[in-house]
Amino acid sequence: MSRLKCITKVFESAEQIPFDNSSRIVLISDCHRGDGNWADDFSKNQNLYYAALTYYYNQKYIYIELGDGDELWENKSFYDIVHIHSDAFSLLKRFYNEERAYFIYGNHDMVKNNNNFVKNNLYEYYDERQKRNVPLFENIKLHEGLILRHKVTNDKILLIHGHQVDYLNSTLWKISRFLVRYLWKPLESYGVNDPTSAAKNYEKKEAVGKKLTEWVIKEKHVLIAGHTHRPIFPETNEPPYFNDGSCVHPRCITAIEINYGNISLVKWTMKTKFDGTLFIGREVLAGPKKLQDYFKYK
Repeated sequence: MSRLKCITKVFESAEQIPFDNSSRIVLISDCHRGDGNWADDFSKNQNLYYAALTYYYNQKYIYIELGDGDELWENKSFYDIVHIHSDAFSLLKRFYNEERAYFIYGNHDMVKNNNNFVKNNLYEYYDERQKRNVPLFENIKLHEGLILRHKVTNDKILLIHGHQVDYLNSTLWKISRFLVRYLWKPLESYGVNDPTSAAKNYEKKEAVGKKLTEWVIKEKHVLIAGHTHRPIFPETNEPPYFNDGSCVHPRCITAIEINYGNISLVKWTMKTKFDGTLFIGREVLAGPKKLQDYFKYK
């Protein structure tokens, strides 16, 4: 099956989430939440992430995670990840309990496409303080892709991680996981970058971006993905392929917001007031622009 057909297959089977011009949705991916050790890239930005999530929770956003939320190539134990980042998971659980959270799996958390793994790890977790298992994401369903469908116009936005066009990180993901876990992770301590990673390889980023754009041009649907860690926000006359970036940029995290019929690319970073006080702030990088203008792309 061609790489583009893989995306089309996801599009044809994806669950649809209805929305309209009163909806508020935030799209975040590539958190790569780890176990807190030296290789946990998420740890550097965990405070930025928690501040952003708190804002979106209080502002009544729907949270949609576009894959690679958890680093399950480098780490075998999901429990260790939940334990070390319990504050973030506590807030995600509040989103989920209010039916405001959806999760797509990517290549680094591909094991979440296994129902047994999900039941054994995501439904509940062991709380050391209470000395018992407590609910986490009860009866959660993980997705390879989702579709946002506008209630009025019936226009659709496909949401995927984006690894589907990356043969090494989709079809051969188990081989890639083995290499990352037992070869590239130890070598990273010596400054050697993982050549299988689209996030750390410029040519792979370009190739993935071109393939995703090719699908948009062919199918005439808006597409929002992650995987490359490169934020993309097209002009309204360009193919509507968006990328939300990642949560492991140096000193910032990026996200895409859909807010009252508009779409924006934003970043959260540490800022300084005139008196030298530090605070975490939100900054609009691109947009807002009307989603309806992107639906007109032909």
